[in-house]
Amino acid sequence: MRIRSIILSVALPAFILSAGDFVMAQPPVPGRSASSFALALTVPQDIVDFSVDNLGNIYVINTDNQLKKLSPQGDSLAVFNDVRRYGKISFVDVTNPLKILVYYRDFTTIIELDRFLNLINTIDLRNQNILQAKAIGLAYDNNIWVYDELDAKLVRMGDDGSLVDQSNDFRQLFDSAPEPATILDRGGLVYLYDPAKGVYIFDHYGTLKSHLTFPGWKDFGVIGQNLLGRDDAKFYRYQPGTLNMQEEPIPATYQGASHIYITPSIIYVLKKTGLEIYSRK
Repeated sequence: MRIRSIILSVALPAFILSAGDFVMAQPPVPGRSASSFALALTVPQDIVDFSVDNLGNIYVINTDNQLKKLSPQGDSLAVFNDVRRYGKISFVDVTNPLKILVYYRDFTTIIELDRFLNLINTIDLRNQNILQAKAIGLAYDNNIWVYDELDAKLVRMGDDGSLVDQSNDFRQLFDSAPEPATILDRGGLVYLYDPAKGVYIFDHYGTLKSHLTFPGWKDFGVIGQNLLGRDDAKFYRYQPGTLNMQEEPIPATYQGASHIYITPSIIYVLKKTGLEIYSRK
């Protein structure tokens, strides 16, 4: 994988739109858009984090480090109980609900689970001399993206831990190499989000398409061609290739959330009291 050093750094002023300008698949906003969502369900569990697959199933991690799969209605479907072998769960990728990735950063180990949360595979990244990796994610070809922090390379590996492809050393491209906390493979592009430096966008061949200097975002996501994020006060939406950053205040209903996940028709809001699920009326 060869990366051509084509970098577009963007730091744009925000253009605030009215609530009516936001459409389906955009962040909720005050007024008409926010009022079209209503609290449909609360999952009153002791949840520290969650993920949602494309079928609407919810995967929650509780304070005991237990991973549970819930139906869209909140009913328990499966439980992964092997909570002590690898330490604390750092991240769960449910892009493919038939191949769920669970990452244990302290042990640089990825486990793969089937849809019933049965263990089907284990990958010890140390066997590839990857000793420090903050972020992993499912690749377009069902392989796995890993960012090797010590070598500053984006690596794609197979289920057997073998090296499929890798980038050049990012330290040759940047004055300061990124330290991504999130890797998302969406729509033919790979997005690396570094909370300190912003978004790095690559194609599947390793060409750096752009670097967008949007630091400090939480809950970074991609819907269609839109990049989504937030801070404690506002939602942000930006479409690469345009000069139109959009922002709106977060409704009071969602204030204090530790994690907000947005889909076109449902908004998931994690609070200390549990997981609140809002659906369109």
